[in-house]
Amino acid sequence: MIDWIDTLIQGVLLGGFFALSGLGLSLSFGIMKIVNIAHGDFMVVGAYLGVVVVGLIGVNPLIAIVFIAPAMFLLGYVLQKTILNRAVDGSELTPLLITFGLSIILHNVLQELFSADFKSLDAGPIEVASITIGSINVGWFPIIILLIALAVYCSLYYVMASTKFGRITRATVDDPEIASLMGINTKQIYCMGMGLSMAIIGIAGSLYGVKSSFNPMSGGDQLLFAFEAVIIGGMGSIWGTMLGGMALGLSQIIGYRIDAGWGAFAGHLVFFIFLFLKPSGILSKGDQYA
Repeated sequence: MIDWIDTLIQGVLLGGFFALSGLGLSLSFGIMKIVNIAHGDFMVVGAYLGVVVVGLIGVNPLIAIVFIAPAMFLLGYVLQKTILNRAVDGSELTPLLITFGLSIILHNVLQELFSADFKSLDAGPIEVASITIGSINVGWFPIIILLIALAVYCSLYYVMASTKFGRITRATVDDPEIASLMGINTKQIYCMGMGLSMAIIGIAGSLYGVKSSFNPMSGGDQLLFAFEAVIIGGMGSIWGTMLGGMALGLSQIIGYRIDAGWGAFAGHLVFFIFLFLKPSGILSKGDQYA
């Protein structure tokens, strides 16, 4: 019984990371209808920004998030304004091709700048510190990741549900043409939306850099896990992505509990089950900001 309680706790903690890593992808689709194929690579960019910030300033990687998130926001804003805004009004295939091209470019640029060697971010003793609950040990760092994920989700929900920007964004998502007729600069909203998406990706990427070693080619796995969390939860749904991340984390930890080689496979299996039984995800597209 204790083993399965431990499995449940570890699954929720891992799910917090998957939920955070998938949120930026869900947001870009929910606002701009862009499936960002370079999502995982931008997570790796966030991790490398952590390497740069820590090297220049010498702060803890967790504090470096304060610098990484604004930098990634600016990158997303410029990227949307200069390239992706031209693709939003075209076919759905155009953004896929553009972000696929960006993925290849990022692979090569990162390899040129940082080499193909694996790197990691050292957050100090907090990485291995744990809290004991009965006979169960729970790591502090996974708890921190879950708390950051919850803070990001709640902040994003507040912005979308209770601010003027959120109301304008929801109007743009519902009907861009009518929003334009009402005087809303939809392209500016898209730029802000991509900026928010990239800031969240940067936060997830910096935590990923502490959690795991990485190199310029590490983005593929992160894209896969984020994509699975988003599909399980429902494309474009904020809280659906949270539920999808939790489902993915629980399934992977249960898989590891059954057999060491079943972890990732169990997550992929749950993903395919949702594709067959409920392809719209846990929460429907209409529940984007619920």
